[in-house]
Amino acid sequence: MTLLGATEIRRLAAELDLTPTKRWGQNFVHDANTVRRIVRTADVDGRSVLEVGPGLGSLTLGLTEAGCAVTAVEIDPRLAERLPRTLAEHQPEASLTVVAKDALLLTADDVAVAPEAVVANLPYNVSVPVLIHLLETFSSIDRILVMVQAEVGHRLAAPPGSKTYGVPSAKAAWWGSWALEAEVSRQVFWPVPNVDSVLVGFRRGETPGDEPLRKATFRVIDAAFGQRRKMLRQALSSTFGSSAEASTALESVGIDPTLRGEQLDLAAFTRAGALLV
Repeated sequence: MTLLGATEIRRLAAELDLTPTKRWGQNFVHDANTVRRIVRTADVDGRSVLEVGPGLGSLTLGLTEAGCAVTAVEIDPRLAERLPRTLAEHQPEASLTVVAKDALLLTADDVAVAPEAVVANLPYNVSVPVLIHLLETFSSIDRILVMVQAEVGHRLAAPPGSKTYGVPSAKAAWWGSWALEAEVSRQVFWPVPNVDSVLVGFRRGETPGDEPLRKATFRVIDAAFGQRRKMLRQALSSTFGSSAEASTALESVGIDPTLRGEQLDLAAFTRAGALLV
């Protein structure tokens, strides 16, 4: 089976009169070795995989080569229309379903087979919102491996207390554990991006509670990091009514109100969130 190389990528782009756009974060992988390394690292052979932003099909072909049944969500109508033909030309037996839609608007009804995994080269500008939305929408997802901007990957995998720990880190931890799994050279993309990329991975764990608790916990997380430099009693004053009420509430669940949001792990945020349910 053949994957797409630089020449094929440029030929397809010319055929579609396609100029990669920053609006949709279009940077296409043209190195077959990188594609196979991503698929190998993902460890999803033979599983149902959701791919967001398949573009010209580089990673799609790598996934179907590994026996995956791929549902590809593509916002660009030209790419969504061309992708099935590309798969038919290179891998006629591939299992592919294309959904022409913004991934942030994707619902369970759009997907015929519940995805077990997400493997994607995510657009840099919407990577975190897309990941959160997919985890909110599909409880069937137990494995994620995505290529994202290095800064985003470090934030997702950051532990409490680190400089990069913030809203993405705390929220993403609700569903399981995240870790940096590899670095990716800029040179494997066309056009070459002006940022570094990494592979960040997720494995599902046990969630701390039900949907009302998640929403309340996320409300606390947003407030705590909305005023990152302030102590929790101040940052959460509007959430609980006043600084004094926030202090009393936090102390009741064993949280020091003079701490800052970056010092709390998910368990602490969840205890604070439970007070709002």
